[in-house]
Amino acid sequence: MTDLLTLQKSFILAHLKEGDTCADFTMGNGHDTAFLSKAVGESGHVYAFDIQEGALNSTKKTLEGEGCPENYTLIWDSHHNAPKYIEGKIKAGMFNLGYLPGSGNKALTTKRETTLPAVQNAIEMLEGDGILLIAVYPGHEEGYLEGIMLEEYFKTVSRFEMSISRFQIINSPTSPYFFIVEKK
Repeated sequence: MTDLLTLQKSFILAHLKEGDTCADFTMGNGHDTAFLSKAVGESGHVYAFDIQEGALNSTKKTLEGEGCPENYTLIWDSHHNAPKYIEGKIKAGMFNLGYLPGSGNKALTTKRETTLPAVQNAIEMLEGDGILLIAVYPGHEEGYLEGIMLEEYFKTVSRFEMSISRFQIINSPTSPYFFIVEKK
């Protein structure tokens, strides 16, 4: 069976190399941040965002525990404010929408009103041959609505500028799925 996490990482790694700059727009417990940190190495840089202080603490522990290079900036702010912190372009970005795993607070989740501007900003920050990966969790109402909103927005993006794909397990409609946005 296809493992979506492995598939996501293979898409990212096809674009990312040592020395690149990238962003984890929803750091959560830091697993994507650690993956990106290792992928870009000591000469690269990762910016990671979350609105919960607990996410920053958890991510710091994950990065240290996995022996990641100190090539990251952890930012306690919303992902839609990324342009305030990131100068220049990014080669890759990851969004893992929803709530903080293990927090016990499923009411505190990413919201459409910040997710759409965050994704639009991320697209603007992408350099040539850059990639965004956006994981959507339709098993809760806001996640379901975020997915619909993003799909509608992506339909308006020129296919001559971006290639946008959706990967989903068809016979499990509430399972997570992801969008891949690749800049041409």
